[in-house]
Amino acid sequence: MSNRTRLSGYRKKVAFVLAVIFILFGWQVAAWFLPDFLMPDVPTVIVRLWQDIQQENFRAALWGSLARLGVGYGSALLLGIGFGLIGAVLFFFREVLKSAIIILQSIPSIAWVPLLLIVMGFGSLPIIVVVAIAAFFPAALSVMNATESVQHVHVSAARVMGASRWDLLKRVYLPAVMPELITGAQLAFGNAWRALISAEMLVGFGKGLGRSLSYAGETADMVGVMTNILAIAILAPLIDQLLLENLKHRVLRYQYV
Repeated sequence: MSNRTRLSGYRKKVAFVLAVIFILFGWQVAAWFLPDFLMPDVPTVIVRLWQDIQQENFRAALWGSLARLGVGYGSALLLGIGFGLIGAVLFFFREVLKSAIIILQSIPSIAWVPLLLIVMGFGSLPIIVVVAIAAFFPAALSVMNATESVQHVHVSAARVMGASRWDLLKRVYLPAVMPELITGAQLAFGNAWRALISAEMLVGFGKGLGRSLSYAGETADMVGVMTNILAIAILAPLIDQLLLENLKHRVLRYQYV
């Protein structure tokens, strides 16, 4: 790893810390000017979060949200990458899929909840499907757009050497689209996370951070509201940085040397 890469990574970490400090400071300033029942201060919420983490109900809500996220997001990535690569070798399929995505992604993922509740009933399944819908579009589009930039000379050379469509997908298109694929996965995660919390709040079923946030609002528990918001805000960058960003560096290590 070069000195420039290390310096860039250090700057990113410093920028992230400064952003967190800025947000917490703004929150604390708002707490100084507003009544406690409207805006609890930062130390109060942090203490409450620490106490909640040690309770079984909070941990159940946390694991419930992460389980739904894992299933929905993972399914969306598999389908998005699969359909995107298929579109690389089937031009008409790619155009149809891209047109369908352009139309459907204009609909907010949360708008599907009423329909899914009628079709699937209350439970985790409608939430998982909403998460998958939210994550599928950026994952598939990133792969399809990347396949269009693959040099035709590489594809032609592979075909001259007798490569099948499966060989083209595995040995030509997949390595070429890997950078955009990882970027698309990170964009998809942001969509999936927001859809998860929104769906849990709207469905109001079972254990989940969105449901806990909604319940705290219904009972006018502002400390609980801010505690759940803080937990949601902490988890998203943790997952993105610890899992997705590390995966990005491992898969694209040649770009960071």
